[in-house]
Amino acid sequence: MLDIIKYIVEQFAENKDEIEYVVNENGNTVEVTVILSDDDMGKVIGRQGKIAKALRTIVKAMAVKENKKYEIEIKEKSAINA
Repeated sequence: MLDIIKYIVEQFAENKDEIEYVVNENGNTVEVTVILSDDDMGKVIGRQGKIAKALRTIVKAMAVKENKKYEIEIKEKSAINA
């Protein structure tokens, strides 16, 4: 599933080498945190969050096969380092 998340995020991000993925698995729930550079935040989230919402919808639909729940969070690199 992480491959699909990476593929979709990298289609919109310009600084692909600066993207970080943090995965925490708690039983049936998998938390994926995507850490982006400041420049890529708007591109990956999209206007009014449409791209981020579509990403979450695709992952949610595919997670049914794995019988897991995925939570995707998108964060700015500068907000984490501060």
